[in-house]
Amino acid sequence: MEPLVESISDTAKWVAFFRAEESERPDAVFHDPFARKLAGEKGEQIANAAKFSRNNSWSFVTRTFLFDHYVAQHVREGYETVVNLAAGLDTRPYRMELPDTLKWIDIDLPAMISYKNKMLQDEKPKCQLRSVSIDLADRHARLALFEQLGAEVKRALILTEGLLIYLTSDQAASLASDLSAQKNFRRWVFDLQSPALLAMAQENMGSILKGSGAKFQFAPEEGEEFFDAYGWHRMKSKSLLPTALKLNRLPEELKSYAEMGEPPGPPRSFPWSGVCVLENNE
Repeated sequence: MEPLVESISDTAKWVAFFRAEESERPDAVFHDPFARKLAGEKGEQIANAAKFSRNNSWSFVTRTFLFDHYVAQHVREGYETVVNLAAGLDTRPYRMELPDTLKWIDIDLPAMISYKNKMLQDEKPKCQLRSVSIDLADRHARLALFEQLGAEVKRALILTEGLLIYLTSDQAASLASDLSAQKNFRRWVFDLQSPALLAMAQENMGSILKGSGAKFQFAPEEGEEFFDAYGWHRMKSKSLLPTALKLNRLPEELKSYAEMGEPPGPPRSFPWSGVCVLENNE
């Protein structure tokens, strides 16, 4: 019997399914008309494979909402390029209101780029979309691409949605260093988890990911401060829990928990997850 999640790319279908469910709500906080088609049966199967996944669909919805928020904010601030690493099945260039002058660069494995382009071949992006097929784990190829893009752009926003959790600490540090080396890569938006939340995810979802090459690994005890040593400094972060409460997406059993508030400082033993914005020290 083949594993449900055959490769890390299948996790993009999992997330797309939750985007589809949210988009079909009458009070949706975003609309992704392409998500259900992209998720397919596989995405629904993964989403429903574990109670933990189904019970935490709010976190994927909230993460998408916050990434949308930060993309829109930076476009308003004059960022002319978005570099989307491990882009997966993100459809923001098609679904968000973006200026047609904006340059959007999707970067992912060849199979993922091919699948998404095929599924969306009849759709027109709202900005200047470019797809780049590359294995970001290949540091030599990654550095060459970053140097090329760094010379092309003036003010770029980097996105890594749903990527860092699958890296080791060394891999996250290496990626952070390679990104900060490009002075025109001005800001970086990513999602981050605390060690406590990582442990919960490993316990409840680890068996589903087993055999796929995907593993939940990265959740630094020092939170965003982990990246201080690699050319970045923290600007802001938004926790998913209170954001989901405001969006009315939390299950009843978590509402009172969210209303209690979260401890200050790096979360460590608190089951925290959020979306962070860092600025390049260069």
